Amino acid sequence: MDVLLVIDMQQGLFEQPRHKAEQVIDNINRLAHAVRARDGHVIYIQHNGLPGEALAPDTPGWALHAGLEVDEEDERIGKSACDSFLGTRLGAHLHRLAPSRLLISGCATDFCVDTTLRSAAAQGFNLVAVSDAHTTAERPHLSAAQVIAHHHWMWEGLILPDGKRVTLLPTERLV
Repeated sequence: MDVLLVIDMQQGLFEQPRHKAEQVIDNINRLAHAVRARDGHVIYIQHNGLPGEALAPDTPGWALHAGLEVDEEDERIGKSACDSFLGTRLGAHLHRLAPSRLLISGCATDFCVDTTLRSAAAQGFNLVAVSDAHTTAERPHLSAAQVIAHHHWMWEGLILPDGKRVTLLPTERLV
């Protein structure tokens, strides 16, 4: 059984341009439909910012992106750090579900997506980084495309427990 983790795809993070945002949202929706159809689970992670910040809970920026096709059966978990496992119920919940694969998607590649992927790897999950279902913004020293390409290279090279590897696959191979 697959679990799709959708990290920080929130309105407030899309106030600035994100690399291939429409394609990423479409791919996440396609993945979510496919995972649900195979009796898997979809979990949306929402960053809980501080009062006055763009991602403060119950503000327009905190809401999931309007383009996401969220099902009432999908789960939501709030977090307050880049690591979606830190101080949340995500780890215990995933260990109960015991997915055969944990599919990683979301925003931003170089912050919460990367940190969560590494944390999940350290916990022994079989990880698939969905290569065309995560995004980031332009950075002062690198383009968004360069940031994403660099993270793909890093993720495939991670040394994980029990000889596991991060698998990098496009949406088309998962739907």
